[in-house]
Amino acid sequence: MAEDQMLERTNRMNLLYDFYGTLLTSKQQSILALYYQDNYSLGEIATELSVTRQAVYEHLKRAEQTLEDYESKLRMADQYARRADISEQLQQLIMRQKVEFREELLELLEQLQTIDDSNKPE
Repeated sequence: MAEDQMLERTNRMNLLYDFYGTLLTSKQQSILALYYQDNYSLGEIATELSVTRQAVYEHLKRAEQTLEDYESKLRMADQYARRADISEQLQQLIMRQKVEFREELLELLEQLQTIDDSNKPE
C-alpha cells in the first residue's frame, strides 16, 4: 500500500475510532489504539499483549470491519466531515461579504460549529 493510502487509511480509522471506538471490545480498542495511534507494528502489539502476531492481525481486521460496518449504517463520521466542509465554504463566502454583515454571519457560523463540535466524540 502506498504511503498516501496508508496515511489516508490511518486517518479514516482514527476518525471512525473517535465516533465508534467505545462500541468495540476492550481488546479491539487496545489493538486499534496501539496500531493506529501509537504506530506499533503487529509484532510489537503481539509482544505487548502476549498473543501471536496472527491473533493481533485478526483482531485488527475484525475491529476495522466493525468500525466500517457502524459507519455504513450510521454515517456519523461522513456527516461530520461534510458539515466541516460546508462550514469552511461558508466561512470563505462570509469573508467576501460586506463588513457590516460579516460579524453577524461569522457568529452564526461559530454557533453551528459549536453545536457540531459538542457532538463529536473526543
